[in-house]
Amino acid sequence: MFKGSIVALITPFTESGVDEKAFQSFVDWQIREGTQGVVPCGTTGESPTLSHPEHERVIELCVEVAKGRVPVIAGTGSNSTEEAISLTRHAKKAGADAALIVTPYYNKPTQEGLYQHYRAIHDAVELPIVIYNIPGRSVIDMSVDTMARLAELPRIVGVKDATADLVRPLATRVRIGPEFCQLSGEDATATAFLAQGGHGCISVTANIAPRLCAEMHAAWEEGNLARMGAIRDLLMPLHRALFLETSPGPVKVGAKLLGLSDDRVRLPLVPPGEATRAAVREAMAFAGLIN
Repeated sequence: MFKGSIVALITPFTESGVDEKAFQSFVDWQIREGTQGVVPCGTTGESPTLSHPEHERVIELCVEVAKGRVPVIAGTGSNSTEEAISLTRHAKKAGADAALIVTPYYNKPTQEGLYQHYRAIHDAVELPIVIYNIPGRSVIDMSVDTMARLAELPRIVGVKDATADLVRPLATRVRIGPEFCQLSGEDATATAFLAQGGHGCISVTANIAPRLCAEMHAAWEEGNLARMGAIRDLLMPLHRALFLETSPGPVKVGAKLLGLSDDRVRLPLVPPGEATRAAVREAMAFAGLIN
């Protein structure tokens, strides 16, 4: 069972490609700060603008530095089933612990199409799969019934739920059972998601505040609701600031303020404006991350 604070990793860039040294240093820092799992090549990692060789290399670099200390859940989704299978095969070969596979974007498959897409990947690669349901980016929304059908397959082990619908985790838990791993994909509702039957969060904010995010989840596990609530409140301005413009632009601003990475993003994304940069600085100061 994946649980706790899991980070959706940024991908640092140089002018000519992936900054491999900065990326591996960043992954190591995340683990030392208490992050309980790492996700390379997700949305926050700018996977749509990574070439296939870069995508594969980033996963390899992540597995190499994680060294089994925490699980690596590699982003391997695509709106092409064959491409998703290819990326998932590589993730398994590289040593990833699981694959995070987004619902196919742009194509707009039916619920039956979603089922067949995930089943084809499941049958092709012996690697645990976490479904990534994010209607805001993919347009389509996987129903609880479709997820329940998929959960009958032995290697469909959970979901990253980025719907921000707090009825969904409870409905999913009742329909599928508590053993189906439910991870929030929405930082601002992560604590409420836990209370509704969730197990953790694949977090954007953890890129900037890994220790606080990990401590918040630990407080929940310990039943220390006062401590959990205090951290939740500290992080709320940061959750907001990191999405004032398209992610991961603001996240990379925060990483640069911490001296962890450059803030380059790839077109069609552009660097955030000064108002967003100021909001990120203010939210980080509020959380005690910078002076």
